[in-house]
Amino acid sequence: MITVLFVVSAIVALAVVIHYEILFQMTLLMPKLAVPHRFRIVLGVLGALIAHVIEIWLFALAYYVMHHNSGWGHLEGTYTGTFTGTLLDCAYFSFTTFTTLGFGDIVPIGDLRYLVGIESLTGLVLITWTASFLYVEMRKFWDAQ
Repeated sequence: MITVLFVVSAIVALAVVIHYEILFQMTLLMPKLAVPHRFRIVLGVLGALIAHVIEIWLFALAYYVMHHNSGWGHLEGTYTGTFTGTLLDCAYFSFTTFTTLGFGDIVPIGDLRYLVGIESLTGLVLITWTASFLYVEMRKFWDAQ
């Protein structure tokens, strides 16, 4: 169980660092762009989406590795043919978990459940962080008018 906690903590820490670095770089880049502020916001949204997709794929890789190695638990489809264990299946599961959508067609079994719960919390925090970042960027435009 200690190994699971360590691995899950490392994955979350890496996701947070990725998110921080992308938002930080966008903070430096956006004022330098010679485009109207509204287009900077669109670029900010696109940059944030890219950050989230990278983070989701990070969790998907973790699910894939854990699912295919014994001792971590596994993922199961609740309907015939809904989960075959491919990387794309793990990415789909990660997208639904990160966004807390959770269709329920894939179910975690064993220690893997801890990563699933933490991914939901991490996704909630990082999505909220993105919303705050974009709000601050929009306020710069609104205050200038």
